[in-house]
Amino acid sequence: MAIVSGGLRSVEEQLADVLAAVRPLPTRTAGLADAAGSVLREAAVARGGIPDFDNSAMDGFAVRFDDVATASAEHPVDLAVVADLPAGTADDPRLRAGETARIMTGAPVPSGADTIVPFEDTAGGLDDSLTTARVLTAPARRGVFVRRAHDDIRPGDTVLGAGVLLGPRQLAALAAADIARVTVSHAPRVVVISTGSELVEPGLPRTRGQIPESNGLLLDALSRQAGGAVVRRVHVDDGGAAFRAEITAATTGESRADVVITSGGVSAGAYEVVKTELGDALRFSRVAMQPGKPQAFGVLPSGTLVFGLPGNPVSAAVSFEVFVRPALLALQGRSDLYRPALRLPAGESWRTPPGRRQYLPAVIDRSDPVRWSVHPATPGGSGSHLAGALALAEAYAVVPAETVAVEPGDLIDVVLLEG
Repeated sequence: MAIVSGGLRSVEEQLADVLAAVRPLPTRTAGLADAAGSVLREAAVARGGIPDFDNSAMDGFAVRFDDVATASAEHPVDLAVVADLPAGTADDPRLRAGETARIMTGAPVPSGADTIVPFEDTAGGLDDSLTTARVLTAPARRGVFVRRAHDDIRPGDTVLGAGVLLGPRQLAALAAADIARVTVSHAPRVVVISTGSELVEPGLPRTRGQIPESNGLLLDALSRQAGGAVVRRVHVDDGGAAFRAEITAATTGESRADVVITSGGVSAGAYEVVKTELGDALRFSRVAMQPGKPQAFGVLPSGTLVFGLPGNPVSAAVSFEVFVRPALLALQGRSDLYRPALRLPAGESWRTPPGRRQYLPAVIDRSDPVRWSVHPATPGGSGSHLAGALALAEAYAVVPAETVAVEPGDLIDVVLLEG
């Protein structure tokens, strides 16, 4: 017997049930290159400092500040060049009064020096800098253009905390802190099952009543974007046998999935294969949202999380965003489960569903740099079947259930889908 709630559940209630069922996946140890796109599960502690030694921030000359504090074009200061220090050198000449060393950006500052004079503030610059340096401009202060050791990070500092997604910038920071290996999450194994006898693979011949199958690609790509490893994507008809076989394969053996995402078959029609086959295992609910009112969720005996999403393309996309994506991130131990959002004025009016929170595919008008506005991605506003709106959308405009209508100038929460 399917468990169907009598009234509409709030989005918060449905999401709370989902997140309460999530148990973070096991961890693995990986080198930095292999950890790209993974979620850090243990804090990364610096083995070295950033920078590891005092070094030059400019190409120029390492000097003693007191030697050049009064330098000017009218009264230049000549210094004897006693060393040439490229980046990567281990040389450390101790400068005495009246001496300098030519130095390149990143090279260690020699003992005795406390300031860098850029080539631009000398007479000869780089072209005449291996015998005598003539300083024409006094440094603004002692220590100028010297990057102090450990000024950014000290050995033992936490570079990144657990729960952070490791992208290019994070990986670079870890490498700079001399961290070679990190503890990260396994990627959730995901199976995507599209249901519907009317669906045909894109590019194949269709008969009257058939449509191209698009939800599988949509949910596959969204899952990968959220850090999932899609191990199977398949389309089945409404007969039941193929669906049962796919669920069995996804929940048994070494290839068991952590998450199964289905689309279609969860509403009130006569051929709802997900409800027919998993009615005793999932909770089928009506959620106070548009699109995406019919939802199914549950945990099978194997521990696999099953999401039954509606079949209309926009409904499937919104349902994934609201319920599946946070679950995939939580499985990986992410500290941030939700996308960034803005609050922008509506650029036009549109209809809203009474008593349901609206997630409207939207675009942002940036033509006025000081006053952006949000608009429906397609004319006329919402429509769960309008797949074209998804291609244009860069955000979802989220309108509260108690809002009767959106008028120009109304402030709207806008969830950004990219970036």
